[in-house]
Amino acid sequence: MANKTRVIAFYLPQFYPTPENDEWWGPGFTEWTNVAKARPLFRNHYQPRIPGELGFYDLRLPSVREQQAQLARIAGIEGFCYWHYWFGNGKRLLDRVFAEVVESGSPDYPFCLCWANHSWYAKTWDKTKKNVLLIEQTYPGREDYVMHFNEMLPAFKDKRYIRVNGKLLFGIFAPQDMPDAKLFMDTWNQLAAENGLGGFEFFGFAQGDDYLKRFGDVKFDRIVYDAFRDVDNANKSTLYSKTIGSRKKHWFNIPLTIDYDFYTERAFQFFKEHPEYTPCIDPDFDHTPRSGAGWVAMKNSTPQKWGEFCAKVNQLVQERPDDILFVKAWNEWGEGNYLEPDMKFGRGYINEMAKVFNKD
Repeated sequence: MANKTRVIAFYLPQFYPTPENDEWWGPGFTEWTNVAKARPLFRNHYQPRIPGELGFYDLRLPSVREQQAQLARIAGIEGFCYWHYWFGNGKRLLDRVFAEVVESGSPDYPFCLCWANHSWYAKTWDKTKKNVLLIEQTYPGREDYVMHFNEMLPAFKDKRYIRVNGKLLFGIFAPQDMPDAKLFMDTWNQLAAENGLGGFEFFGFAQGDDYLKRFGDVKFDRIVYDAFRDVDNANKSTLYSKTIGSRKKHWFNIPLTIDYDFYTERAFQFFKEHPEYTPCIDPDFDHTPRSGAGWVAMKNSTPQKWGEFCAKVNQLVQERPDDILFVKAWNEWGEGNYLEPDMKFGRGYINEMAKVFNKD
């Protein structure tokens, strides 16, 4: 019997050069630039992470996108949720990949969008120094929301676009930052109705309880909840982090670490206690390619542990009326947060997912 859980994986399009990234970071910059320069910062730290069969790919190549879809199918993933960048007044970044997917009709693989509505900064990861603003996220109002909708209308009309409860699934990454989220959603639902699309299933993306508290009175159709920051906060409150961790980070330039078992146990307990949220689970996390020792890294994640975590969360989801599960992420290599094959584990994470989500 086929697994009924609908698994959707977040997808990062930043694997091809753009004029803006060339200007900000140097010619030819892509996410691979950070990945390739990463180095181990503590004992048994798994860095650098070298891609496996897909190599250091360029997402402008249709053949790469087709290979990704084939691998995701093996894992039992229903579709990709592409991070989508719209900064206001028609300004977009990293839009080429998704535009080509829509225009070409290939790969024939489901998709949806999550608006990554945040400003971009050149971050120092040093609290004594200021980050440099690269491009600001703005919210000009209803006219801009209409422009935004019309720009994405070909995607919304595409048969591959993922629907939930008969509606188009669309996420907002940082709802707490929007001054008028209700206006945005009301406008888009109205435009969807006018275009015969049946409306949207809007989700707010919550990165921990502290984020959720800042959503205010805006009501979403669902909350997609990534418990990683809750786990990070719990980890920091342990005796180790209080007495040793922060000192080691300061003196020896190593990041605070979270054991993967600690993450899976705490995250699962949270999802069990909060059936009102749609779970978002992480195969791993290591921000050091981007931030060095400035943030946090998980350790001891393996395909087997990931498979066990998937099985537990899958059972939890199947016991509920709602059957959606998000994974973060398919290819966030700069955060050590990916399912794609690498040189160490090969297809290990994909194959473990297949055992859970791709049963015949």
